[in-house]
Amino acid sequence: MTRRTWIPLTAALGAVALSLSLMNASAGSAGAPTVSTAAGNADAQTQQIVTAAQAFLGTLSAAQRQSVAFAFTDSAQRARWSNFPTGIFQRQGLRWGDLNATQRAALTALLGSVLSPDGLKMVQQQMAADDILKAESTGGAPQGQTGPAPTGQGQPPAGRSGGPGGALVFGSDEYYVAFLGTPSATGAWTLQFGGHHLAINATVAGKNVTLSPSLTGGQPVRRTSGGKTTTVIDKVPQEIRDASALLGSLSAAQKARAVISSQSIDLVLGPGQDGRTLQPEGLSAATMTAAQQTALLKLIQDRLGILNADDLKARMTDIRKNLAKTTFAWYGPTNGSAAYYRVSAPTAIIEFSPQSMGGDATNHLHNMYRDPSNDYGAAWTK
Repeated sequence: MTRRTWIPLTAALGAVALSLSLMNASAGSAGAPTVSTAAGNADAQTQQIVTAAQAFLGTLSAAQRQSVAFAFTDSAQRARWSNFPTGIFQRQGLRWGDLNATQRAALTALLGSVLSPDGLKMVQQQMAADDILKAESTGGAPQGQTGPAPTGQGQPPAGRSGGPGGALVFGSDEYYVAFLGTPSATGAWTLQFGGHHLAINATVAGKNVTLSPSLTGGQPVRRTSGGKTTTVIDKVPQEIRDASALLGSLSAAQKARAVISSQSIDLVLGPGQDGRTLQPEGLSAATMTAAQQTALLKLIQDRLGILNADDLKARMTDIRKNLAKTTFAWYGPTNGSAAYYRVSAPTAIIEFSPQSMGGDATNHLHNMYRDPSNDYGAAWTK
Protein backbone atom coordinates (compact mmCIF):
# COMPACT_ATOMS: atom_id res chain seq x y z
CA MET A 1 0.00 0.00 0.00
CA THR A 2 1.23 3.47 -0.85
CA ARG A 3 1.62 5.50 2.32
CA ARG A 4 0.93 9.23 2.43
CA THR A 5 2.49 11.19 5.25
CA TRP A 6 0.13 13.75 6.77
CA ILE A 7 1.86 16.32 8.90
CA PRO A 8 0.25 16.56 12.37
CA LEU A 9 -1.78 19.73 12.87
CA THR A 10 0.56 21.08 15.53
CA ALA A 11 3.48 20.78 13.14
CA ALA A 12 1.45 22.03 10.20
CA LEU A 13 0.54 25.22 12.06
CA GLY A 14 4.22 26.11 12.04
CA ALA A 15 4.15 26.08 8.25
CA VAL A 16 1.26 28.57 8.34
CA ALA A 17 3.45 31.25 9.89
CA LEU A 18 4.50 32.55 6.48
CA SER A 19 5.50 36.12 5.77
CA LEU A 20 2.87 38.86 5.68
CA SER A 21 3.91 39.79 2.18
CA LEU A 22 3.09 36.29 0.95
CA MET A 23 -0.31 36.40 2.61
CA ASN A 24 -1.14 39.78 1.15
CA ALA A 25 -0.09 38.62 -2.30
CA SER A 26 -2.20 35.49 -2.05
CA ALA A 27 -5.23 37.35 -0.75
CA GLY A 28 -5.28 39.42 -3.89
CA SER A 29 -4.85 36.43 -6.17
CA ALA A 30 -7.91 34.35 -5.39
CA GLY A 31 -9.93 35.83 -8.20
CA ALA A 32 -13.44 37.05 -7.54
CA PRO A 33 -14.36 40.13 -5.51
CA THR A 34 -15.77 39.44 -2.08
CA VAL A 35 -19.51 39.11 -1.64
CA SER A 36 -21.17 41.09 1.12
CA THR A 37 -22.85 39.13 3.87
CA ALA A 38 -25.57 39.53 6.44
CA ALA A 39 -23.49 37.66 9.01
CA GLY A 40 -21.45 40.54 10.40
CA ASN A 41 -17.72 40.68 10.99
CA ALA A 42 -15.54 37.68 11.67
CA ASP A 43 -14.94 36.21 15.09
CA ALA A 44 -11.65 34.71 16.28
CA GLN A 45 -12.38 31.34 14.61
CA THR A 46 -12.99 32.93 11.23
CA GLN A 47 -9.89 35.07 11.59
CA GLN A 48 -7.91 31.89 12.19
CA ILE A 49 -9.43 30.26 9.11
CA VAL A 50 -8.75 33.31 6.92
CA THR A 51 -5.13 33.52 8.13
CA ALA A 52 -4.62 29.83 7.38
CA ALA A 53 -6.21 30.22 3.93
CA GLN A 54 -4.01 33.19 3.07
CA ALA A 55 -0.95 31.32 4.34
CA PHE A 56 -1.73 28.33 2.13
CA LEU A 57 -2.25 30.58 -0.88
CA GLY A 58 1.08 32.21 -0.08
CA THR A 59 2.89 28.90 -0.62
CA LEU A 60 1.60 28.60 -4.19
CA SER A 61 3.15 29.73 -7.43
CA ALA A 62 1.29 32.25 -9.59
CA ALA A 63 0.11 29.46 -11.88
CA GLN A 64 -1.10 27.39 -8.95
CA ARG A 65 -2.98 30.34 -7.46
CA GLN A 66 -4.69 30.86 -10.78
CA SER A 67 -5.75 27.21 -11.04
CA VAL A 68 -7.13 27.12 -7.49
CA ALA A 69 -9.22 30.31 -7.77
CA PHE A 70 -12.84 30.52 -8.94
CA ALA A 71 -15.44 33.27 -8.70
CA PHE A 72 -17.78 32.96 -5.75
CA THR A 73 -20.61 33.08 -8.29
CA ASP A 74 -19.20 30.16 -10.33
CA SER A 75 -22.17 27.79 -10.04
CA ALA A 76 -20.51 25.10 -12.16
CA GLN A 77 -17.51 24.83 -9.83
CA ARG A 78 -19.75 25.02 -6.77
CA ALA A 79 -21.52 21.85 -7.90
CA ARG A 80 -18.35 20.11 -9.12
CA TRP A 81 -18.12 17.44 -6.40
CA SER A 82 -18.99 13.76 -6.36
CA ASN A 83 -18.65 10.40 -4.62
CA PHE A 84 -17.02 9.06 -7.82
CA PRO A 85 -13.25 8.71 -8.33
CA THR A 86 -11.08 10.33 -10.96
CA GLY A 87 -11.64 8.63 -14.29
CA ILE A 88 -15.40 9.03 -14.28
CA PHE A 89 -15.53 12.44 -12.60
CA GLN A 90 -13.10 15.28 -13.24
CA ARG A 91 -12.56 17.77 -10.42
CA GLN A 92 -10.84 21.13 -10.88
CA GLY A 93 -8.45 23.01 -8.64
CA LEU A 94 -5.12 21.87 -7.21
CA ARG A 95 -4.40 18.18 -6.82
CA TRP A 96 -2.97 16.93 -3.50
CA GLY A 97 -0.46 14.83 -5.41
CA ASP A 98 0.94 17.96 -7.08
CA LEU A 99 1.60 19.83 -3.82
CA ASN A 100 4.99 19.85 -2.14
CA ALA A 101 5.53 19.15 1.57
CA THR A 102 5.25 22.81 2.62
CA GLN A 103 2.04 23.27 0.65
CA ARG A 104 0.55 20.08 2.08
CA ALA A 105 1.41 21.25 5.60
CA ALA A 106 -0.28 24.61 5.02
CA LEU A 107 -3.36 22.96 3.50
CA THR A 108 -3.55 20.54 6.43
CA ALA A 109 -3.46 23.51 8.80
CA LEU A 110 -6.25 25.21 6.84
CA LEU A 111 -8.42 22.11 7.00
CA GLY A 112 -7.63 21.84 10.71
CA SER A 113 -8.85 25.39 11.30
CA VAL A 114 -12.16 24.73 9.53
CA LEU A 115 -12.72 21.24 10.93
CA SER A 116 -12.55 19.71 14.39
CA PRO A 117 -9.68 17.35 15.24
CA ASP A 118 -12.10 14.47 14.56
CA GLY A 119 -13.04 16.08 11.26
CA LEU A 120 -9.45 16.42 10.13
CA LYS A 121 -8.79 12.82 11.19
CA MET A 122 -11.81 11.68 9.19
CA VAL A 123 -10.50 13.43 6.06
CA GLN A 124 -7.08 11.86 6.50
CA GLN A 125 -8.60 8.41 7.10
CA GLN A 126 -10.81 8.64 4.01
CA MET A 127 -7.77 9.49 1.92
CA ALA A 128 -5.88 6.59 3.49
CA ALA A 129 -8.80 4.31 2.60
CA ASP A 130 -8.50 5.40 -1.01
CA ASP A 131 -4.82 4.51 -0.91
CA ILE A 132 -5.92 1.01 0.13
CA LEU A 133 -8.23 0.87 -2.91
CA LYS A 134 -5.32 1.99 -5.07
CA ALA A 135 -3.06 -0.71 -3.67
CA GLU A 136 -5.72 -3.38 -4.18
CA SER A 137 -6.89 -2.19 -7.59
CA THR A 138 -6.59 -4.36 -10.66
CA GLY A 139 -7.16 -3.03 -14.15
CA GLY A 140 -8.45 0.31 -12.88
CA ALA A 141 -11.10 -1.15 -10.55
CA PRO A 142 -10.76 -2.27 -6.93
CA GLN A 143 -11.03 -5.95 -6.12
CA GLY A 144 -14.66 -6.93 -6.29
CA GLN A 145 -15.49 -3.97 -8.58
CA THR A 146 -15.10 -4.51 -12.31
CA GLY A 147 -16.89 -3.46 -15.44
CA PRO A 148 -18.62 -0.14 -16.19
CA ALA A 149 -18.82 2.71 -13.73
CA PRO A 150 -21.83 2.64 -11.38
CA THR A 151 -24.97 4.46 -12.37
CA GLY A 152 -28.13 5.64 -10.61
CA GLN A 153 -28.59 7.99 -7.67
CA GLY A 154 -25.46 9.90 -6.80
CA GLN A 155 -24.35 10.20 -10.42
CA PRO A 156 -22.48 13.44 -11.21
CA PRO A 157 -24.22 16.27 -13.06
CA ALA A 158 -24.44 15.86 -16.82
CA GLY A 159 -21.31 16.84 -18.69
CA ARG A 160 -18.92 16.29 -15.78
CA SER A 161 -18.30 12.57 -16.06
CA GLY A 162 -15.45 10.91 -17.88
CA GLY A 163 -17.96 8.32 -19.04
CA PRO A 164 -18.80 4.77 -17.92
CA GLY A 165 -16.02 2.29 -18.38
CA GLY A 166 -13.24 4.85 -17.94
CA ALA A 167 -10.16 3.83 -15.98
CA LEU A 168 -10.77 4.56 -12.31
CA VAL A 169 -7.91 6.34 -10.55
CA PHE A 170 -7.76 5.86 -6.78
CA GLY A 171 -5.46 7.17 -4.08
CA SER A 172 -4.86 10.19 -1.87
CA ASP A 173 -3.10 12.02 -4.69
CA GLU A 174 -6.50 12.41 -6.39
CA TYR A 175 -7.98 14.91 -3.92
CA TYR A 176 -8.41 18.53 -4.96
CA VAL A 177 -8.61 21.93 -3.29
CA ALA A 178 -10.30 25.02 -4.70
CA PHE A 179 -11.53 28.42 -3.53
CA LEU A 180 -14.69 30.19 -4.64
CA GLY A 181 -14.11 33.85 -3.87
CA THR A 182 -11.30 35.48 -1.92
CA PRO A 183 -10.61 34.39 1.68
CA SER A 184 -11.89 37.30 3.73
CA ALA A 185 -12.99 38.08 7.29
CA THR A 186 -16.10 39.89 6.04
CA GLY A 187 -16.99 38.72 2.52
CA ALA A 188 -18.35 35.28 1.68
CA TRP A 189 -16.10 32.59 0.20
CA THR A 190 -15.99 28.81 -0.02
CA LEU A 191 -13.22 26.28 0.51
CA GLN A 192 -13.68 23.04 -1.43
CA PHE A 193 -11.68 19.93 -0.69
CA GLY A 194 -12.46 16.42 -1.82
CA GLY A 195 -12.07 13.39 -4.00
CA HIS A 196 -13.47 9.85 -4.04
CA HIS A 197 -16.15 9.58 -1.32
CA LEU A 198 -15.34 13.02 0.08
CA ALA A 199 -16.54 16.54 -0.64
CA ILE A 200 -16.02 19.27 1.94
CA ASN A 201 -17.77 22.52 0.94
CA ALA A 202 -16.98 25.01 3.71
CA THR A 203 -18.58 28.39 3.17
CA VAL A 204 -17.28 31.20 5.39
CA ALA A 205 -19.39 34.33 5.80
CA GLY A 206 -18.26 36.70 8.51
CA LYS A 207 -18.50 34.95 11.87
CA ASN A 208 -20.33 31.95 10.42
CA VAL A 209 -19.10 28.74 8.78
CA THR A 210 -21.20 25.93 7.28
CA LEU A 211 -20.19 22.60 5.76
CA SER A 212 -23.48 22.30 3.88
CA PRO A 213 -23.43 20.40 1.60
CA SER A 214 -20.74 17.86 2.46
CA LEU A 215 -20.32 14.26 1.35
CA THR A 216 -18.47 11.77 3.55
CA GLY A 217 -18.34 7.99 3.93
CA GLY A 218 -15.51 6.02 2.41
CA GLN A 219 -14.31 2.59 1.35
CA PRO A 220 -13.03 0.43 2.92
CA VAL A 221 -14.29 1.30 6.40
CA ARG A 222 -12.58 -1.82 7.74
CA ARG A 223 -9.65 -3.80 6.38
CA THR A 224 -8.67 -7.40 7.04
CA SER A 225 -5.06 -8.34 6.51
CA GLY A 226 -3.18 -11.31 7.89
CA GLY A 227 -6.28 -12.46 9.70
CA LYS A 228 -6.55 -9.17 11.61
CA THR A 229 -9.34 -6.65 11.03
CA THR A 230 -8.67 -2.98 11.67
CA THR A 231 -10.92 0.07 11.40
CA VAL A 232 -9.78 2.47 8.68
CA ILE A 233 -12.42 5.22 9.12
CA ASP A 234 -13.47 5.64 12.77
CA LYS A 235 -16.47 7.89 12.17
CA VAL A 236 -18.53 5.30 10.28
CA PRO A 237 -18.72 2.58 12.98
CA GLN A 238 -19.64 5.24 15.54
CA GLU A 239 -22.59 6.40 13.44
CA ILE A 240 -23.71 2.81 12.90
CA ARG A 241 -23.63 2.13 16.65
CA ASP A 242 -25.50 5.30 17.55
CA ALA A 243 -28.15 4.87 14.85
CA SER A 244 -28.72 1.26 15.87
CA ALA A 245 -28.93 2.28 19.54
CA LEU A 246 -31.60 4.87 18.73
CA LEU A 247 -33.60 2.40 16.65
CA GLY A 248 -33.30 -0.25 19.37
CA SER A 249 -34.65 2.15 22.00
CA LEU A 250 -37.94 2.65 20.13
CA SER A 251 -41.16 0.98 21.16
CA ALA A 252 -42.98 -1.22 18.66
CA ALA A 253 -45.35 1.63 17.83
CA GLN A 254 -42.49 4.10 17.40
CA LYS A 255 -40.53 1.68 15.25
CA ALA A 256 -43.55 1.20 13.00
CA ARG A 257 -43.46 4.94 12.30
CA ALA A 258 -39.68 5.15 11.90
CA VAL A 259 -39.14 2.16 9.58
CA ILE A 260 -40.33 3.17 6.12
CA SER A 261 -39.13 0.09 4.23
CA SER A 262 -37.25 -3.15 4.75
CA GLN A 263 -35.09 -2.26 1.70
CA SER A 264 -32.13 0.10 1.92
CA ILE A 265 -31.96 2.99 -0.56
CA ASP A 266 -29.27 5.20 -2.10
CA LEU A 267 -28.61 8.85 -1.34
CA VAL A 268 -31.50 11.14 -2.19
CA LEU A 269 -29.74 14.48 -1.76
CA GLY A 270 -26.31 13.51 -3.07
CA PRO A 271 -24.23 15.17 -5.80
CA GLY A 272 -26.25 16.76 -8.55
CA GLN A 273 -29.27 17.25 -6.27
CA ASP A 274 -28.79 20.88 -5.23
CA GLY A 275 -32.13 22.60 -4.66
CA ARG A 276 -34.12 19.40 -4.27
CA THR A 277 -36.52 19.34 -1.31
CA LEU A 278 -37.82 16.42 0.73
CA GLN A 279 -40.88 16.08 2.91
CA PRO A 280 -40.06 14.93 6.46
CA GLU A 281 -40.92 11.30 7.07
CA GLY A 282 -40.54 8.76 9.82
CA LEU A 283 -40.79 9.22 13.56
CA SER A 284 -41.10 12.74 14.95
CA ALA A 285 -38.72 13.70 17.74
CA ALA A 286 -41.71 15.36 19.41
CA THR A 287 -43.03 11.87 20.19
CA MET A 288 -39.70 10.56 21.54
CA THR A 289 -38.78 10.25 25.18
CA ALA A 290 -36.16 12.58 26.63
CA ALA A 291 -33.58 9.77 26.46
CA GLN A 292 -34.44 9.07 22.81
CA GLN A 293 -34.15 12.76 21.96
CA THR A 294 -30.71 12.81 23.57
CA ALA A 295 -29.74 9.78 21.47
CA LEU A 296 -31.01 11.54 18.34
CA LEU A 297 -28.96 14.65 19.13
CA LYS A 298 -25.89 12.46 19.61
CA LEU A 299 -26.45 10.90 16.20
CA ILE A 300 -26.74 14.34 14.60
CA GLN A 301 -23.57 15.53 16.31
CA ASP A 302 -21.73 12.43 15.07
CA ARG A 303 -21.99 13.97 11.61
CA LEU A 304 -21.91 17.69 12.32
CA GLY A 305 -19.06 17.18 14.78
CA ILE A 306 -16.51 17.27 11.98
CA LEU A 307 -16.95 21.07 12.09
CA ASN A 308 -14.81 23.15 14.45
CA ALA A 309 -16.22 23.53 17.98
CA ASP A 310 -17.03 27.25 17.67
CA ASP A 311 -19.22 26.90 14.58
CA LEU A 312 -20.60 23.51 15.67
CA LYS A 313 -22.09 25.16 18.76
CA ALA A 314 -24.14 27.51 16.60
CA ARG A 315 -25.30 24.71 14.30
CA MET A 316 -26.34 22.47 17.23
CA THR A 317 -28.19 25.38 18.86
CA ASP A 318 -30.31 25.63 15.71
CA ILE A 319 -30.90 21.87 15.79
CA ARG A 320 -32.08 21.93 19.41
CA LYS A 321 -34.44 24.85 18.74
CA ASN A 322 -36.11 22.81 15.99
CA LEU A 323 -35.98 19.40 17.65
CA ALA A 324 -39.77 19.04 17.75
CA LYS A 325 -39.78 19.46 13.94
CA THR A 326 -37.11 16.79 13.42
CA THR A 327 -37.80 13.26 12.16
CA PHE A 328 -35.90 9.97 12.03
CA ALA A 329 -36.52 7.54 9.15
CA TRP A 330 -35.08 4.07 8.50
CA TYR A 331 -34.89 2.06 5.27
CA GLY A 332 -33.60 -1.49 5.51
CA PRO A 333 -33.36 -4.44 7.87
CA THR A 334 -33.51 -3.77 11.59
CA ASN A 335 -31.32 -6.71 12.62
CA GLY A 336 -27.97 -4.93 12.44
CA SER A 337 -27.42 -5.40 8.69
CA ALA A 338 -26.71 -2.55 6.31
CA ALA A 339 -29.50 0.02 6.34
CA TYR A 340 -30.10 3.59 5.20
CA TYR A 341 -31.28 6.20 7.68
CA ARG A 342 -32.16 9.86 7.41
CA VAL A 343 -32.54 12.65 9.95
CA SER A 344 -34.61 15.55 8.67
CA ALA A 345 -34.69 18.91 10.46
CA PRO A 346 -35.38 22.46 9.27
CA THR A 347 -31.64 23.21 9.34
CA ALA A 348 -30.11 19.77 8.75
CA ILE A 349 -30.68 16.69 6.66
CA ILE A 350 -28.37 13.75 7.33
CA GLU A 351 -28.27 10.64 5.14
CA PHE A 352 -26.37 7.40 5.74
CA SER A 353 -26.31 5.09 2.72
CA PRO A 354 -24.50 1.72 2.62
CA GLN A 355 -23.35 0.59 -0.83
CA SER A 356 -23.41 -3.04 -1.97
CA MET A 357 -20.66 -2.60 -4.59
CA GLY A 358 -17.52 -4.29 -3.33
CA GLY A 359 -19.22 -6.85 -1.08
CA ASP A 360 -20.17 -5.92 2.49
CA ALA A 361 -22.40 -2.84 2.24
CA THR A 362 -21.34 -1.63 5.69
CA ASN A 363 -17.79 -1.35 4.33
CA HIS A 364 -18.66 1.14 1.56
CA LEU A 365 -20.61 4.26 2.56
CA HIS A 366 -22.03 7.33 0.81
CA ASN A 367 -23.21 9.82 3.42
CA MET A 368 -24.58 13.36 3.10
CA TYR A 369 -25.15 16.44 5.22
CA ARG A 370 -27.17 19.38 3.96
CA ASP A 371 -28.78 22.40 5.56
CA PRO A 372 -31.88 22.95 3.39
CA SER A 373 -32.11 26.52 4.67
CA ASN A 374 -28.48 27.37 3.97
CA ASP A 375 -26.73 25.19 1.35
CA TYR A 376 -23.45 26.88 0.34
CA GLY A 377 -24.21 29.63 2.90
CA ALA A 378 -27.04 31.02 0.75
CA ALA A 379 -28.87 32.42 3.80
CA TRP A 380 -25.83 34.54 4.70
CA THR A 381 -25.10 36.07 1.31
CA LYS A 382 -26.83 38.64 -0.82
